[in-house]
Amino acid sequence: MQSLANAAGLDLLDELQIVSKQLRRDQPPAVLAEESLRRGETTLAANGALCAETGRYTGRSPRDRFIVRDNSTEGQVDWGSVNQPLAPHHFDQILRKVERYARGRELFEQRLYAGADPEQQLSVRVVTERAWHALFAHQLLRRPSAAQRERFEPEMTVMVLPGCMAAGPEDGLRSEAFVLLNFERRVVLIGGTEYAGEIKKSVFSALNFLLPPRGVLPMHCSANIGAAGDSALFFGLSGTGKTTLSTDPERRLIGDDEHGWGPRGIYNFEGGCYAKCIRLSEAGEPQIWRAIRFGAVLENVVLDAATREPRYDDARLTENTRAAYPLDFIETAVPSGCGPRPEHVVFLTADAFGVLPPVARLTPEQAMYHFLSGYTAKVAGTEAGVREPQATFSTGFGAPFLPLSPLVYARMLGERLAAHRVPCWWINTGWSGGGYGEGRRIPLEQTRAIVRAALAGELNDVACAVDPVFGVAVPEAAPGVPRELLRPRTTWRDPAAYDAKARELAGRFAANFERFGAVAESIRAAGPAR
Repeated sequence: MQSLANAAGLDLLDELQIVSKQLRRDQPPAVLAEESLRRGETTLAANGALCAETGRYTGRSPRDRFIVRDNSTEGQVDWGSVNQPLAPHHFDQILRKVERYARGRELFEQRLYAGADPEQQLSVRVVTERAWHALFAHQLLRRPSAAQRERFEPEMTVMVLPGCMAAGPEDGLRSEAFVLLNFERRVVLIGGTEYAGEIKKSVFSALNFLLPPRGVLPMHCSANIGAAGDSALFFGLSGTGKTTLSTDPERRLIGDDEHGWGPRGIYNFEGGCYAKCIRLSEAGEPQIWRAIRFGAVLENVVLDAATREPRYDDARLTENTRAAYPLDFIETAVPSGCGPRPEHVVFLTADAFGVLPPVARLTPEQAMYHFLSGYTAKVAGTEAGVREPQATFSTGFGAPFLPLSPLVYARMLGERLAAHRVPCWWINTGWSGGGYGEGRRIPLEQTRAIVRAALAGELNDVACAVDPVFGVAVPEAAPGVPRELLRPRTTWRDPAAYDAKARELAGRFAANFERFGAVAESIRAAGPAR
């Protein structure tokens, strides 16, 4: 990537008058772990991982994320409820607060890369007040070699100060928490929240702004590669199985969350994984289970008071429990973080209404429709106030991280799928035989069997039936999967209730798609029948 090191003008740390004696630069994981324990930031779990609690914020806070509206973003960013604008003078106001707060404090600096492809890397400096946040950043982003550190020039600075609070509306914000992206100055300011996921997702948001003009499609997806050298992408929102299904002992893991598709193929933006671990089991996800050891960071996982064993089934703090660990903790990981252009694309959804088939093959037009839709469903317990399934639509399966118009990313994906004739599968990891609370979630082993069959080409020549509501081609058989599961209507005790719920969900798809005014009619027509 062309260097952006001087785009921000004066270096942020110089501007904040942060001197070298305040900074503990590039501390290794063992030192950061020791420091976080000494400070009481974390607890040592029995498996060797550090466990941190993040207090009020146990997930990202989208309402507190803002992009500075200036000459670099005015005609580029898709402004709205996701990409909220912030006036430059309000950013400067927060920056002055950050300066006062950081003055004299000991801080941790990690110099890292976003992007495994050397031609597309963004050099990122993460400065934190918490030792465990520095460890998180070290494990999640890509770590430069000693030689690379000698010539390291930061192209973006991420400043993370959980103890620095905003004044809400007085600062042009909504609360004490803030995640502020200033693309002109190449600066991210994070304050008022302990949740470490804000660090990685702010970097991802920056890449989603910077890379498309350079011919790279940023994607919220996991990726792996088979023994024959065939790579696959798994798009999906949180809770759909993106990490679980891509971390397959039969295939090598490229990455579990963020990738770019550029001229030389696909590549991981990160050097680590950030896996949901609610109800994690060794039997169900053995590779992730083994990856949680010394050097890993657990967020909001309850530990047994006597033994310090993680209680992965305990959701008293949040359903959004997380484990962060370096990619090389997965035995089958691809060290380079790179792979060839994909030969398979999988869209994952967790349908809590229980009406979608467990697998369907999509036409190119249907692939574009469902990429723009980005459907999944929230269920009770995942967010405060959610008592019954709620349809969620998130363009590109990652709308909160897309600063540009959704059509930019959709057009780039469509061009790549068409140019390389990449098959696209829609896989439901949600419910069957009824919705959430009545039916049952499709067993993981059956979903794995479906994914493996699709990637191996075993479903290519299987006869298909067209779903009368959703219009997708559903295989009539799949290895290791009961035939009745492939026909969701037959799994319901009341077929009429299924029909009503399927039409209801189809209507939600159509209502959501109305916001895409400039979409080709062939793509609009590829959606469900109302």
